Amino acid sequence: MQYKAIHRFADVGPRKLRLFADLIRGKNVDEALQLLRFYPNRGARLVAAVVQSAYGNADHLEHPDPDSLIVSECRVDGAPTFKRIQPRARGTAFGILRRMSHIVVSLSDPAGSDDEVSETVVTETPATTPALPAASETPAGA
Repeated sequence: MQYKAIHRFADVGPRKLRLFADLIRGKNVDEALQLLRFYPNRGARLVAAVVQSAYGNADHLEHPDPDSLIVSECRVDGAPTFKRIQPRARGTAFGILRRMSHIVVSLSDPAGSDDEVSETVVTETPATTPALPAASETPAGA
């Protein structure tokens, strides 16, 4: 089962947060929180808070072993951008873009779990392929 947490409209640009999303994707929850704890960046604290929230959701929904969960999805999407203006010389103005982002973290059981039933599909291919007709066997009128 997947346990999800979303932080919408985070006041940090998505490019700054994607570094931390790539860092923890596929790792154990405890390992991901330990990695994020020692970064001084504000983005690391935001991503850690979302991971902590997803972990709390798993604990609240009574997952048998929430410590064994892994970060299956950690995605940072762009959110609406605030547009501001910085006045400049001679009546001109430069634009300022205040970027925001949405942080999505999803925790799930490891791939080799006993809960999930994986089906293997076996397709059989013929052992020999039929031979193509030789060029001399084609009809003369064709």
